[in-house]
Amino acid sequence: MKKLLFVLCLLPTFLFSQTKLKDSVFFQNQIFKGMYSEVLEEPLWVEYVVKCPNGSTPRTGMDFFTVDSIKTSDNKDYENNIYDKGHLAPAADFNCTKEMLFSTFTFLNCCLQDQYLNRGTWRLLEVHERELSKTSTVKVKIVLVFDKKSIKLPTGATVPSGFYKYITVNGKTTKYFFKNEKPLSSDFKLYIVK
Repeated sequence: MKKLLFVLCLLPTFLFSQTKLKDSVFFQNQIFKGMYSEVLEEPLWVEYVVKCPNGSTPRTGMDFFTVDSIKTSDNKDYENNIYDKGHLAPAADFNCTKEMLFSTFTFLNCCLQDQYLNRGTWRLLEVHERELSKTSTVKVKIVLVFDKKSIKLPTGATVPSGFYKYITVNGKTTKYFFKNEKPLSSDFKLYIVK
């Protein structure tokens, strides 16, 4: 009986491990879309339009959640390291309603982002996006960079080595590049690339 119980407990793990992980899976909800790599356990890119520059819905009690249909990173990938659960489509851009805000907390919209980048220059650029969206439509696309410098964590997820961020306002696109490390400056304009 114990052997049968042990086999039944291992069966779901075995079946999941036999499923071939996909290099890229498209996803979309009501506020953003993107491509996710089950192999890297990280998004490849995310696109959104800023919706709530003046929203005030609190994020109290919200935490990132996994989805059943796509193998994502999870809380274990963010334990005991320097990486934040970096929102790609920022929660503050979608805090008009509790439902919109909560939809940003999927691991499909989360990346392993250096804590100093996430809380510093990257955050200031997100504030800038919201300011721009008070008078214009602001479209944003973030592309994660994975290369030979990307680290695979023992928990399974791969750390992106950098991020391209494209912000389009009135047909004009500004392109930024950030290495996934502590920034040298808080001035996001220094990260504009041609």
